[in-house]
Amino acid sequence: MAKTVLLTGISGYIGLHCAQQLLESGYKVRGSVRSAAKEQAVLDTLGTVSDKIEHLSFVRLDLSSDKGWDEAAMGCDYVLHVASPFVLANPKTEDEMIKPAVNGTLLALKAAKHAGVKRVVLTSSMAAIMGNKKSGTMRPEDWADVSEPKMSTYFKSKTLAEKAAWEFVNAQTGDDKLELTVINPGGVFGPPLGRDISGQSMDMLSQMLGGKMPMVPDVAFPMVDVRDVARLHVEAMTHPEANGLRIIAASSEAHSFIEVAQILNDGGYKGPSTRKAPSFLLRIMSLFDREAKGMVGILGMNVHADNSKTRALFDWKPISFKDSVLASAEAVTEIIRGN
Repeated sequence: MAKTVLLTGISGYIGLHCAQQLLESGYKVRGSVRSAAKEQAVLDTLGTVSDKIEHLSFVRLDLSSDKGWDEAAMGCDYVLHVASPFVLANPKTEDEMIKPAVNGTLLALKAAKHAGVKRVVLTSSMAAIMGNKKSGTMRPEDWADVSEPKMSTYFKSKTLAEKAAWEFVNAQTGDDKLELTVINPGGVFGPPLGRDISGQSMDMLSQMLGGKMPMVPDVAFPMVDVRDVARLHVEAMTHPEANGLRIIAASSEAHSFIEVAQILNDGGYKGPSTRKAPSFLLRIMSLFDREAKGMVGILGMNVHADNSKTRALFDWKPISFKDSVLASAEAVTEIIRGN
């Protein structure tokens, strides 16, 4: 009998890839959406890449409301909690992003616990590991320091949500404990499923391809392909040794936005600029631009990641960064052209 997975955030960039791989692996998928329009969009998208959408169903959930969570998790074997606010720009108030990130994580865990789910796989981020560190090699045991004055609200939200998850799981008593595995992706590239390119990395790539980004920020950190991120989520659900681990889903080396632009140039794309934006200019812009303010803390960053445990545990051979960027560019170009 096929096992059932509650997948929150199914309509997002990572969520759609997780859904596709779950369906192709023989699971029943119960995806959370916030509207009928999102439900139809997911059906239309997955219907073009999977012949198993009869195993797909939907529930309506909101990260800021406890309505429907217990019912959504009932009868599920696993939960993939992928849903979380993701925008680089700092919101007007931190609570706009932090509260739904933390609250949604706890709602998912509480519902999973109540329903007798075996394991939750939580989508966190390398942001919760590296914070605003400017150099060095980041390891699974490292944590971002949320007291850093220039840390972006997004980085804080991912760190606080993951810490809340570990606190919840570690506070359990008795024998029947809910298991937790956390996936910490780096910067995510790779071809989107469907035609939505409004996500942060695909929107940035679209601007670069269109020549609308005359300069790129001086930032370099580990990256990963979205297809690898989804694969690690799915495999982490059942791997007997993955329980209780933070899984770094990222390249060991740092990749910069200048490198992205150069890969695109070498691939025949004419729009991307490889000019480095002066950090002082972005700091000035941050005084009145919320997106620039969200980047100030990571200017000059050049960090690496120790992904040796991930490679060994899952026999993982990451898709190359060059292939990921070019596949992303091809997909985005086709979407822009309306093909």
